[in-house]
Amino acid sequence: MARQKSLADSPCPVARATDIVGDRWALLIVRDAFDGVRRFGDFRAGLGVASNILSDRLRMLVDAGVFDVVPASDGTAYQEYALTKKGEGLFPVIVMLRQWGEANLFARGEPHSVLVDRNTGRAIRKLALRHDDGRPVKAAETVVRKVGDEAGATRR
Repeated sequence: MARQKSLADSPCPVARATDIVGDRWALLIVRDAFDGVRRFGDFRAGLGVASNILSDRLRMLVDAGVFDVVPASDGTAYQEYALTKKGEGLFPVIVMLRQWGEANLFARGEPHSVLVDRNTGRAIRKLALRHDDGRPVKAAETVVRKVGDEAGATRR
């Protein structure tokens, strides 16, 4: 399958972000990294993804600065993939995707994994975008001011 045109030069932050993490495997790799997975074989076993696809996505995520390749934490000759500060910044994205999935893709009462606080064991409260005064932000209340269109704004 041919690679799609890069969006790395797009003036849209969403387009640039999806250029890196807009693929299911990339997001699932990042999700698993937040769960403590660090080694190629563990990613492969947990995801059930073909080695060539996993290798490609990990290389892309390393090139994008989402992961660093580091020596194995147990002192063996292996290498591990460690989230960078940029990668750790994806945590709210993963949590919001999780919460959207919980709310929209499971039948009432259908079991699913739950994100909990490591210390208390309590489920993490739903994330929400809020105005400075604490009110929830609604999509209809926002516009995107596109490059070159500082006078007007277009929703996108």
